[in-house]
Amino acid sequence: MEIVLIGAAGLALGVTIGYFARKMIAEARIASAEAAAQKIMEEAKLEANAIKREKYLEAKEESHRLRSELERESRERRSEFQRIERRLMQKEESLDRKTSFIERKEDDLRKKEEEIRSIREKLESLCQQKLIELEKVSGMSMEEARDFLLKRARDEISHEMAQMVKEVESQAKAEADKRAREVITMAIQRCAADHVSETTVSVVSLPNDEMKGRIIGREGRNIRALETLTGIDLIIDDTPEAVILSGFDPIRREIARLALEKLISDGRIHPARIEEIVEKTRKEVEAQIKEEGERATFETGVHGLHPELIMLLGKLRYRTSYGQNVLQHSIEVANLAGTMAAELGLDIAFAKRAGLLHDIGKAVDHETEGSHVFTGADLAKKYRESAVIVNAIAAHHGDTDFNTMEAVLIQSADAISAARPGARRETLEVYIKRLEKLEQIADSFDGVEKAYAIHAGREIRIMVKPERIDDYASIQVARDIVKKIESDLEYPGQIKVTVIRETRVVDYAK
Repeated sequence: MEIVLIGAAGLALGVTIGYFARKMIAEARIASAEAAAQKIMEEAKLEANAIKREKYLEAKEESHRLRSELERESRERRSEFQRIERRLMQKEESLDRKTSFIERKEDDLRKKEEEIRSIREKLESLCQQKLIELEKVSGMSMEEARDFLLKRARDEISHEMAQMVKEVESQAKAEADKRAREVITMAIQRCAADHVSETTVSVVSLPNDEMKGRIIGREGRNIRALETLTGIDLIIDDTPEAVILSGFDPIRREIARLALEKLISDGRIHPARIEEIVEKTRKEVEAQIKEEGERATFETGVHGLHPELIMLLGKLRYRTSYGQNVLQHSIEVANLAGTMAAELGLDIAFAKRAGLLHDIGKAVDHETEGSHVFTGADLAKKYRESAVIVNAIAAHHGDTDFNTMEAVLIQSADAISAARPGARRETLEVYIKRLEKLEQIADSFDGVEKAYAIHAGREIRIMVKPERIDDYASIQVARDIVKKIESDLEYPGQIKVTVIRETRVVDYAK
């Protein structure tokens, strides 16, 4: 028991001793840390003071440097201002000297003007005196003398000019007639053209009449497909071994003709095959049109045409006018115009170009309204041909005034090509009878006052009596005349019917 008590007392004593020992050690450490911290703070203060002194010195040096630079710049600006001030003073002095010089000059000029004015007054006085003396001697005033001299000179000059003009006109007319005959004869001799005009074939021959049934097809599907794809009517009648193609567009008619010939040769005739053949034929015809246009430009030596104009020229290969092939006619006109231009010393290239393009409107006249003349002029303008070419095209039928001599040659060459033997199937008598018949048809209607066939029979203008035909009746009259022309008259192309009704109101103020 005692041993346990002794042990417990010893343990308590050890714990007490340990506690005080640890406390003393901790206090010693705290005292040491405080001393170290105090030392660090003192060192930091010393270092901060050193940095502060260093920065203060640097700032002082920077301030001194900036002050020096400012003083230097101020000195430079002050010296610059002084130089500018000296220059301005020099200029001011120079201006003062010039001003004084100009003032002296003005004074001298003023004095000279006064002297000149005085001299002029003296001269005018002397002239007036001389004029009065001359009027007394001649017995006429100045106006009367001037009128007399002018009248006498005018009469003499007018008489001489009239004589000269008459002589020149007579001589020029004789020489012009002779020269014109020589030039036209030379041009016709040099232009070798076929006398047989080409036409567009519109009849396809068949190997036998059984082929007609195959062309028609079951329930007419083949012929409908062919007509739909080509835009051409196929007429299958009692004509033995032949099919007639009817259509206004010559190119479509040519495509239909070639396609039908290929189908007959191939033997396989059904809608799918028809579509294939027609498309293939259309491409072939387009290629041939381009080749024909290029051939025409090569034959005439005309270069630099727009590709669309070349295609339009090729289309003229399938266009006829009164039986005359229009492309061949255009080539002929180009050669004739070029030959005449060479004889007259004019622009050959321009004459050939205008001659080749003069009927270009006929390539699309079935697609547009109006005369082929203005259609062709619009096409030339659209594809950037020069203004003189446009004028030559527009004036070749006399619808517009000529701007150049070459344009006159185009009209002459066009007339020569159309009038030569064998060029056109329609004679002058037939042409005149057709125009007269056209006017007679219009005159036969009640209320028509007068009718005029113009544009070579391509248009008829009808004047109606306003008191008998009103605006609505004019529409009906136009339609009736169109039907009458279509039923009673044969004509190429189309005829434009224009009905004109005019109402005038006249009154008098009394």
